[in-house]
Amino acid sequence: MGKKIKPTTKVGNLVKYVDEEFFECIYDLLESEEVQNLENYMQHRKSTRLEHCLNVAYFSFKTAKKMGYDYRSAARGGLLHDLYFYDWDDLTDEEAKKHLQSHPKIALDNAQKLCELNGIERDIILKHMWPMTLMPPRYKESYVVTMMDKYCAVIEACGYEMGREDVTRTMVAKYALAVRTYDPFVQ
Repeated sequence: MGKKIKPTTKVGNLVKYVDEEFFECIYDLLESEEVQNLENYMQHRKSTRLEHCLNVAYFSFKTAKKMGYDYRSAARGGLLHDLYFYDWDDLTDEEAKKHLQSHPKIALDNAQKLCELNGIERDIILKHMWPMTLMPPRYKESYVVTMMDKYCAVIEACGYEMGREDVTRTMVAKYALAVRTYDPFVQ
């Protein structure tokens, strides 16, 4: 990716970044071919895996920052938590069950090839599927990302079910899911 992505650059379909501090935490990862390739995989019905990871990263960043936690690690771990390159909807039922527990390790292996991770980021990626992964998160930032992953997955899936495709496509923009959706971080 030759040119630098700016906070207002279109990434994926309709996602635009308006929070420069968030962008500064993840820009090096976002520029990578591996992270950009997540745009090629669907996640939670009609959102792409890149959109999902960006949503999780953003809401984890906002939550961790508000709580005085390591928001940089939360954003970076959130962006990399689903860094795997296959469509899990194509798996058999048995493979899909294994995927729930195995994809965090695959994502961690891929992330470690991409960049150096700190302990919090490794824990976030490896434990984001808790309680499906039996070991609970070690760090408070890991719990934040775990909860934001579930939150974003529900919003992404339900937004489409309700015929509101704009909900997930604009989650990151303007610090809100959408004008009609409650965002606890907007004052």
